[in-house]
Amino acid sequence: MTQVVHTPITARPPERTRIGAGFGGITGEPVTPPVAEGAPDFAAIHDSPEFAALRRRFRWFVFPVAALFFLWYLTYVLLAAYARGFMSQRVYGLVTVGLVFGLLQFVSTAAITFAYVRYARRHLDPRAAAIREAHKK
Repeated sequence: MTQVVHTPITARPPERTRIGAGFGGITGEPVTPPVAEGAPDFAAIHDSPEFAALRRRFRWFVFPVAALFFLWYLTYVLLAAYARGFMSQRVYGLVTVGLVFGLLQFVSTAAITFAYVRYARRHLDPRAAAIREAHKK
């Protein structure tokens, strides 16, 4: 059986019993972890104006596209719930307007994914690489 031994606070090493240390040695001072050689300094990147511009550029694409897709999906759901006559109209053979709109949901999802990948490759990835290179240690 494993035995647990509790060490009293007075027996701890001096670095843990410094003045102003709170419970368990927790203080209000922020601790910055060491950064490995050649690795990006993520704290500096987060605080940089270039990263803020990159986030704005990301949001410029994502928020409007997400809002448009949500409206398109909501329109489809509302039409399916309240416009049964319209959605059940046959387009060709057994294919109805509702089925076409449902399939267009998948098509629009694929189109949004393709558009985002293209946008990210052209606008976001080069900026992210430049920020990473500029903040290497």
